[in-house]
Amino acid sequence: MNTDPVDINCDLGEGLNNEEVIMPLIDSCNIACGGHAGDLPTMLRVIALARQHKVAIGAHPSYPDREHFGRRSLDIDTTDLTAALQQQMEAFENVLTKANGALHHIKAHGALYNDLAVNPKLALSYLEALRSYKNKAVFYVPFDSEIGRLAKSLGYRVAVEAFGDRNYTDELRLVNRKESNALITDKEQVLEHIARIRQGRVRTVGGKELPLKADTICVHSDTDNAVEILKYLKKHLN
Repeated sequence: MNTDPVDINCDLGEGLNNEEVIMPLIDSCNIACGGHAGDLPTMLRVIALARQHKVAIGAHPSYPDREHFGRRSLDIDTTDLTAALQQQMEAFENVLTKANGALHHIKAHGALYNDLAVNPKLALSYLEALRSYKNKAVFYVPFDSEIGRLAKSLGYRVAVEAFGDRNYTDELRLVNRKESNALITDKEQVLEHIARIRQGRVRTVGGKELPLKADTICVHSDTDNAVEILKYLKKHLN
């Protein structure tokens, strides 16, 4: 049995205002930088909460697409994507400095995250845009992904991420959110899902048991019963 501590991360600062309840229940957080959600006051408030609860602070940049919450793939020029990512990170770092916080990691959001998993050209553009953080931050990446392989080959520090409240396809990709079985909302099923991942495998929606190892596990804050799930995990994990 895997007895290592479980790092639970959560996407925050996205307008739900549930950070005060969630922060004591997690180990690392990914804070929206304005691309899909978030603004300077929100970043400042969430960073302060993270420091208070000794939660590792991460930036959560995305496609510049607030209208669709960053969950739509964009056909965007490399120059424009680079500018958008760097603007988000600059804003985040300015607030982080003001709040006396330290950057631990960077995790892409939504459609950008999913696209980076399968598109090596986009992955290279992303890493180049954030090259100044190569030695400053850990990059959260999906298991068996283009971004993960490329980042490792270029000397970036990576942490492989899995999702405790999302189902996987037989291709080890997240089930599309438009599908009825995309989310896992039963707290006991989430715990079982995570327990299996901790043993290095995952059960897909097709019924296959496939290898999947992770250093950190995400539970989304915008799931209706996210707080209930996180409280249950806090009680039964570690």
